[in-house]
Amino acid sequence: MFKRGLTIREKALGPDHSDFVSSLYNLAVVYDTLGRGAEAEALSKRALAISEKTLGPEHPYVADNLNNLATIYVTLSRRAEAEPLYQRALAIREKALGPEHPHVADTLNNLASLYVKLGRDAEAEPLLERAVAIYEKAFGPDHPNIAISLGNLAQLYRALGRDAEPLLKRMLATQEKVFGPDHEYVAISLTRFAALRYEQGRNAEAEPLFERALAIREKALGPEHLDVATSLTALALLDVVQSRFDEAVPLLQRALAIRQKALGPEHPHVADSLSFLAEVQTLTKLELVLKRFEQDLGIDHPDVKEARDTLQKMRQPKERPADMSRGGQSGDK
Repeated sequence: MFKRGLTIREKALGPDHSDFVSSLYNLAVVYDTLGRGAEAEALSKRALAISEKTLGPEHPYVADNLNNLATIYVTLSRRAEAEPLYQRALAIREKALGPEHPHVADTLNNLASLYVKLGRDAEAEPLLERAVAIYEKAFGPDHPNIAISLGNLAQLYRALGRDAEPLLKRMLATQEKVFGPDHEYVAISLTRFAALRYEQGRNAEAEPLFERALAIREKALGPEHLDVATSLTALALLDVVQSRFDEAVPLLQRALAIRQKALGPEHPHVADSLSFLAEVQTLTKLELVLKRFEQDLGIDHPDVKEARDTLQKMRQPKERPADMSRGGQSGDK
């Protein structure tokens, strides 16, 4: 239906018409949201090429399309390709709109989010702080864009070992106030808050937050969206650290199926899912072996103690809590 509408619009308006370019842009955003990254990339590239041709390389609309394409690359884990696009979009917007325009803050936020993902925290922090200052000056303290920047700044603080909780609480409260309790952006705040609780060893508080995030994403995005796979993996992680291996396996199997369908069998995230699932299945078997050892030899037998210690070490999954909040907002698309 989307493609048919686009074809009709192109025929009626012509391939270089600004309204047709807007349709390409908007459809690319839709496809990216739906996890259809390859289709989103093709549409975004086409919109960018037409904008550069018809408006010139430094027009603000060109910056919009650069920003959108970069965001799609981040979704596809092609982060090295995203950085120069964000940087070019930032330079265009600063020159065309001024250094304190909200669209400048959008790109600052996106670029900083990318730097956090790349582990370049020192470069990310001043960008996020500048973005928050621009948004607060332009919109006041409760604007959704401020919540996005606060979430990214909180993610950075977590990586640096600082107290991120006040930022996450403000982010969640703002998202719920602006969008309502069942919006996909609320799920992002919940996931980040739950990841913080996990890091603090407060698993009983983390679990309902992850569960609520999963329910929101399934309803808002559909059961096969990549963010649903992220939530499933997060819940499986909690199951594993609590030795609930039988509950973790079906969650990981579903997450794997979603990622394979959306990303293809060779994608790194698919490999992550396969590896995590294999580890949990191995732990399940070892748990059964340990129980048999305990029955046959007694819980205080040296071999039983050694097997228990080995199993305990293996219970620590390689996937970090920070990875559980993958797939979140990073400003405008």
